[in-house]
Amino acid sequence: MFETDLRADAVVVGACLEAAIEGDFPLARAMRHAVRGGKGMRGFLVMESARLFEIDPQQSMWPAAAIEAMHAYSLVHDDLPCMDDDDLRRGQPTVHRKWDEATAVLAGDALQTLAFELLGREETSADAHVRADLVLSLAQAAGAKGMVLGQALDIAAESAEKPLTLDEITRLQAGKTGALITWSAICGGRLARADLAPLTTYGDALGLAFQIADDVLDVEGDASEVGKAVRKDAEAGKATFVSLLGLEGAKNRAEELVEHACDALSCYGEKGETLRDAARFVIARRS
Repeated sequence: MFETDLRADAVVVGACLEAAIEGDFPLARAMRHAVRGGKGMRGFLVMESARLFEIDPQQSMWPAAAIEAMHAYSLVHDDLPCMDDDDLRRGQPTVHRKWDEATAVLAGDALQTLAFELLGREETSADAHVRADLVLSLAQAAGAKGMVLGQALDIAAESAEKPLTLDEITRLQAGKTGALITWSAICGGRLARADLAPLTTYGDALGLAFQIADDVLDVEGDASEVGKAVRKDAEAGKATFVSLLGLEGAKNRAEELVEHACDALSCYGEKGETLRDAARFVIARRS
């Protein structure tokens, strides 16, 4: 059920993004390349959290497309030579390899602004206060208080005299990976103007479990399955949850976080079961 819903939502969100990226010139083609592929987990979390409050998918697909555009921008910039310098993303050449660095920078810029454009559309919500809340909260999650802060901390760690501690790596990843995942999980509550506490707890735990699973995949995964280079962290001597907790310790911590995430959904009863399945999937995935 979960994986069927994940694929179905990815098709809906992908079509929404394809339609939103207008034109057939190099920048537009690069943007479309960047948003294609991947599982669409963040978009799925938006649409599934909206279903908890019986919000029409024709409405929730707009903020779902917005978060996928924002995520794609972050990957395009993260892959650049001045950042992680990757050649492969989602099993395809990275944007700067397929085109050039300038096109990659501009495609990322355009995808970021597209995210806010999508949130500002009346299709996202007829309530202007809801739209403003979504724009403000995504700006905070994606910027220097969230994802970009996490990325900056990650870059700083590469030249630090000492490896990061567990608390420091947790803070880093809560921004770099977790902030957009939490925003996605909360989005349905924002659309419904409902209590955000249960979904915030769920999203925070899920985001951290997701990153731990990524660290495990970097050790155990195969590039052909993962769709990007693996074992780069170990080669760079970076502190990760695996290097700090050990492989089995990291897996155990991820399982604890998934249990905590699932428990947070108890107030939704059976309606929360697909989101619980999503949390379990996060640490079972092979890519």
